[in-house]
This record gives sequence, structure tokens and C-alpha cells, in this order.
Amino acid sequence: MTAPLSHDRLLATLSERLGFRHVRTDPADLAPHLVESRGLYRGHALAVVAPGTTEEVAFTVRACAEARVPVVAQGGNTGLVGGGVPFGGIVLSLNRLDRLRAIDPLGASMTVEAGMILADVQAAADAAGMLFPLSWAAEGTARIGGGLATNAGGLAVLAYGNARDLVLGLEVVLADGRIWNGLKALRKNNAGYDLKHLFVGSEGTLGIITAATLKLYPKPLSTCVGFVGLASARAALALFARLRAGADRGLTAFEYIPRFGLEMVLRHGIDVRPPLSGSHAAYALVEFSSPRPGSDTRAEMEALLAEAMEAMEAGEVEDAVIAGSAAQDAALWRLRELLPEVQKAEGGSIKHDVSLPLSRLADFLEEASAACVAAMPGLRPCPFGHFGDGNIHFNLTQPVGMEKAEFLSQWGRFNAIVHGIVERMDGSIAAEHGIGLIKRDELARTADPIALDLMRRLKAALDPHDGLNPGKVVALSDDPPPALPV
Repeated sequence: MTAPLSHDRLLATLSERLGFRHVRTDPADLAPHLVESRGLYRGHALAVVAPGTTEEVAFTVRACAEARVPVVAQGGNTGLVGGGVPFGGIVLSLNRLDRLRAIDPLGASMTVEAGMILADVQAAADAAGMLFPLSWAAEGTARIGGGLATNAGGLAVLAYGNARDLVLGLEVVLADGRIWNGLKALRKNNAGYDLKHLFVGSEGTLGIITAATLKLYPKPLSTCVGFVGLASARAALALFARLRAGADRGLTAFEYIPRFGLEMVLRHGIDVRPPLSGSHAAYALVEFSSPRPGSDTRAEMEALLAEAMEAMEAGEVEDAVIAGSAAQDAALWRLRELLPEVQKAEGGSIKHDVSLPLSRLADFLEEASAACVAAMPGLRPCPFGHFGDGNIHFNLTQPVGMEKAEFLSQWGRFNAIVHGIVERMDGSIAAEHGIGLIKRDELARTADPIALDLMRRLKAALDPHDGLNPGKVVALSDDPPPALPV
């Protein structure tokens, strides 16, 4: 049996094939790849390796497999759950795989490499007269491969679905270095198991996505955004049901913001203005869009909001404003998009990315908020997000005057409270950010035992030596994950 390559020999082998400048070991080069934006974990690695082709990715993975050195794939490194942080081995950066391979407006599809920045994917579709609807705050730095690996959701799930729903085919490098080419742009293909769905959402633990064939849609020709002041989260849910019934697929976004959330944006955001004259317990950002020529989404929104204000119980819909231009649309969207950023100015934030059945969403917000405040008086809940698809970012901001480290040390305690309520209401503890490290043990505790067994069997079958992003999502060993910083 041949002995595994030494680390030095492995790096030399990779340098010879990829070029020395694409195998980086200097600590300054490694540093940005060892921590995610939230700083919850700090890892370590032998090197950052940047292949330029799928074949070079396959060579790198095969060489690392032979050397028994783990591989952690990274794109823009914009994750939030520790899924892209390495703890040993090499970081495989996909950022050089950034090419548009093909675009087919008639077939409404495009094929892109995994390292293409999401905003560039959107721009390429737009240049061809089409829409690629996947969108989130970090789209200017996030790479499409990472979005697919985490099954990211974002701002347009209500109309177009999660990342998984936008994938027609994938190209994937497997743990042994083989390349699976599943890039067919077919809407119907029942030739065996639909393998692409194994890899979308697997966070690089089953294979490394190197390219994807994606669905495109007609570009909206008319778009309108409104901002609504409401009496409660329950009133927001009732408004959503009414707008969905009236606008059907024309309702492309329904984002929920609590009073405290908007107050933070207005207090810390730059170039923002109050959208309404008064203060309200809850707010909804609503977007209508249509690809039909001659459609008037503004008139449709005005009519439906007027009906809502007349038909709903008195005072539930308290005020509303409708944008009159693209610039005003963007200004209203900015109030929602700034929320994750401005939370930092208020101190520590314990975050939960959960989803609930729509029928339980208002119950959850009321019960979970009350339970968390009872557990820590002065705590400031800030639940916001994609109300229309049941995904809430149930974030908890520290009490005024409390030490940040002391507050963050209670993360596990609040996980138990929030996730316990989510479980009881048949929700999910991971909506769109993934499992990574931060929720790995929570998944092991809360998942159906048979489902967890199937996940572990899939991991063991596709990656028997646990070489791809080891320790993330599901663990094949009993080693605990690194602790959160205090």
C-alpha cells in the first residue's frame, strides 16, 4: 500500500499543476479564508488553492484524497453558519471558475461556472433580455456555487423559489476526483435518480459544484414597491393572504419588519428617510411585478391596498405608501436590505434562521418573543424577513448596557427556547443559511432519526474518508464542533 503524500509533497504537486501563484501558504493570504463575516469561528489551513478549470479542481481533490488531506470549498465566503471555515487541510477557492459558458434565451437557461459572482450572473441574464431571480444582500460578492451549495433563498423566493428550484443541471467533482457532468438544460428528465438535488444544499460535503445550468425567466416590464404600516404581525399575515389572493404570481415579495427593526435602520442607516409619517407595531414591504406589456402594477397595488384598508378589521392596516419611480422603489427596498447591517450598531445579536408554516407564523412570533424576553428582561427581539414563504430571521439584540460577550454566551440557551417552539410548531431550524457548524448538533438532536441516518449514509457512501468539508452538516465522528467565541 502506497503511503500518503506528505503535506510538503502535496503542495509541491499542486503547485506544479496549477502554478505556484495559485497555491498560497502565506498567513496574510490565508487569513481572509479562515473566518466568515460574523466571526463566529476562526479556522486554520495548510494552503488556499485556486484551480482555474474543472479539471484542475478534480486534480486537486484527487491529490488531496490520496494524501488524506481534507478539502473545504469556498466561493465568496459570505456564509453565516461556519460552513465554509476550514479546520485543517486546504481551502479550495472556486473564484477563478467565473465564466459564462452558455446562455439560451429561447430555452430560458444559462450555464455558468461556480465562481461567477451572483450579480454578474444576473447581469448576464439581463443582457440577454431575461431575468435570473436569485437575489440577496451579498450578491455583489457571493458566488453562485456557494448559493447553490447552501440552497440559498433570498428576496424572491415567494415568486421563484429557492436556489434548488432554479437549477436544471450541475457539474460536480466527487470526493475521489471524478467529474459528474449533469449539465443538461432539460425541464423533464426522469432517467433515474435526480442527482443534482443531492448536491444542492449539501454545503460541499458530498461533492464540489463547479458549474450549473440555471433557469431564466422573462424580465418584469412593470414593478412597484409599497411600504405598509400595520397593527401587528397577525395583521401582516392577513394582509399577505389578501394580496396573494388578489395578485397571485404578481406578488413577488412580502417582507416583514418589526417596529424595532425600522427604528434601527433609521437610527444607523445612511441616506434613509422614514417611509410613513407615524410609528407602527409592524411593517410590510410589498413588491408587485409583471412581465406583461401594458401592465400597471402601481394601479393594481393601489386597488388592493385600498380594498385591504376597507375590508380588514379597523386599524389593522394603518398607513401605506406606494413608490412612484424606480428610485423610490430602491429607497424602500433599502430600508429592508440595511437591517442585517445596522443590527451590529446595537451590540450583540443572537440569530436564528427558521421557517414556519404560514398558519403558525404569527403564533410563533408572539410566543417566541414573549418567551425570550421572559428569559432575559430588556432583551430586544428583532424578527424580520421573508414573511410570504415562512422564513423569519428571529434575531435577538442584547439589552442596553449589557456586555456583548456576556450576552453571546447565552446563545445555546436561546437556541433551546426558540428552536423548541419551532419544533413544536412543525417548522425548521434552518431555512436558508444552512447548517454548517453552528447548527450541526441541533440538527442531530432535532432531525427525524431515520432522516439523520439517511444523511449519514449518503455522506459515508459519497465521501467515505470524510475528506469534503468534514464535520459540517452531519458528523461521521463524535468530535464536537469548535465552540462559539465568548
